[in-house]
Amino acid sequence: MKETIVTIPINDLFAPKDGCPLCRMERMLEEQYCEFITGDAMMEPSVRVETNKIGFCHRHYSRMTQVGQKLPNALILETHLEQILEQHLPQKGGKPDKKQLAALEEMLGSCYVCNRVDRDMHHLMSTVFAEWAKEGEFVQTFRDQPFICLSHYRLMMTAAMGKNGVPAKKLADFHADALALTRKYLESLKADISHFVTMFDYRSKGKEWGTSVDSIERSIEFLTKEKP
Repeated sequence: MKETIVTIPINDLFAPKDGCPLCRMERMLEEQYCEFITGDAMMEPSVRVETNKIGFCHRHYSRMTQVGQKLPNALILETHLEQILEQHLPQKGGKPDKKQLAALEEMLGSCYVCNRVDRDMHHLMSTVFAEWAKEGEFVQTFRDQPFICLSHYRLMMTAAMGKNGVPAKKLADFHADALALTRKYLESLKADISHFVTMFDYRSKGKEWGTSVDSIERSIEFLTKEKP
């Protein structure tokens, strides 16, 4: 695939034949945003307005404390906590405010990093679709991936059917490629898990564990995007 400023990240993400390429894509974006939010963006008013309003999920709070210094994390939390006091909790007791509780629920279910990663994932996937549709060497690069995890298979196929997805006349072929990667790996996981189970039967004494040794860990990663 000819490299341009748009395709270079895709080339880098699909070059390794190690795990799910979309998991690599998501981890790359998460790392960039967690470093950004505790670095240059800390004093950016437009960013702070948004982070004060919606906050972060536990996963990304944890990562921010790992990649950022304590002071920027404390400053981000200071103004976010202040906004919660002002907008989401009543000044005194009495009848609960349903609208306030609904707004609190929405805030607790939101995350600045998750929102940005989701947006950029769709942007990068549109480049994947465009390169695949050209029927060049990227098609084989895509097919050579070890697998696409279950969550990213769903995400990719949903996006492929969307506005910036795969051209309608090529959608079935793209789905066949993506499905082959996911289904083949899932079948191999199922076989490894079944073999793992049989190894606890006394009749399997002396048999080899083979690739089933880490089948529990690999299955969890395939199902959740996270290594246990």
